[in-house]
Amino acid sequence: MNRGPVGVAVVGAGVISKQYLSTLSRFPDVRLLAVADLDPSRALAAARAYDVPVSGDLATALSVPEVELVVNLTVPAAHGQVATAALRAGKHVYGEKPITLTPSEAEKLLAEASERALLVGNAPDTFLGAGLQSALRAVQAGHIGTPVAATTVTQGLGPESWHPDPAFLYQQGAGPLFDLGPNYLTALVALFGGVTRVGATATRARLERTVGSGPKAGQTFPVTVPTHVCALLEFASGATSNSTFSFDSALPRVQFDITGTEGMLSVPDPSAFGGPLRVRANGAKSWRELPVTGRTDGRGLGVLDMARAIRGGWPHRASGTLALHVLQTMTAVDESAARGEFSTPASRILPPAPLPADWDPTVATLVRGGS
Repeated sequence: MNRGPVGVAVVGAGVISKQYLSTLSRFPDVRLLAVADLDPSRALAAARAYDVPVSGDLATALSVPEVELVVNLTVPAAHGQVATAALRAGKHVYGEKPITLTPSEAEKLLAEASERALLVGNAPDTFLGAGLQSALRAVQAGHIGTPVAATTVTQGLGPESWHPDPAFLYQQGAGPLFDLGPNYLTALVALFGGVTRVGATATRARLERTVGSGPKAGQTFPVTVPTHVCALLEFASGATSNSTFSFDSALPRVQFDITGTEGMLSVPDPSAFGGPLRVRANGAKSWRELPVTGRTDGRGLGVLDMARAIRGGWPHRASGTLALHVLQTMTAVDESAARGEFSTPASRILPPAPLPADWDPTVATLVRGGS
């Protein structure tokens, strides 16, 4: 059995691939072997930029024998198709959010992976960063007593002002709920456990939007999903949250506050890997800074944790099961908004285990070479 670094192929050389390639290229426990894209020239450029030996289409990447793990960075509509192809080629797969467009498609994907004794992982992995891991430790240490509620907000005018090809972010599988929501919902599940019930409203401010930068600047595209979503969530622990996801606000804002029986915790942005962590005890007149410790390397921590789990035979944290529960929750939010009544996610899940205090991506833990 191979005991060295896990061979990785990145599929999808779009905007977000630079973050993954930059991060993964610095981790000794993974080895970047291939980059694939529908546009071969884009795959080649990415491969050259990060000294990856192979580039081409999906079939080319899947044909590399040493590739064990495929990182699927395609658009949401292609997530299921690419992940299935990777599994059928005998590869583990880690995908960007959401895991698939629908829960039923995700369930089939996880069932096939189980049949083939392969692992599925999925973004976000921001909850493995220093900010949210430090927040989790603060809650477990009792800084705010028993957590009872959270308020989260992520709002702005949407990504079309800076993204060169933003149309897919306003189609099924995206919008503020499915694009940014996984970061917040995954963090909430890590803190409070699985979601048991949701209620929601949703609106859409405009039927079309305009690309603001890049070669497509000035082009318009249709908006087919809600762009302002308000959700009430109830968790297995009994805690609740009030969460807003919006691409319609002229005032950019990020908020993540946890109220406990003994105080309040101001949590770092769950779309990032670090940031300030503050606590305010009941009756206190000011906030107090808490230490933030851990890794802020960026996207790829979940891939690394999964790679180490492949070698070690233990559960990985940014798992397909977690991603399915988050997808079911977002789908329940959609259903609640459409029907005007509470909805319930189909699955139950335990929160992922915290990272060990000494977890270090830059240290080689896998034996090089050998069999």
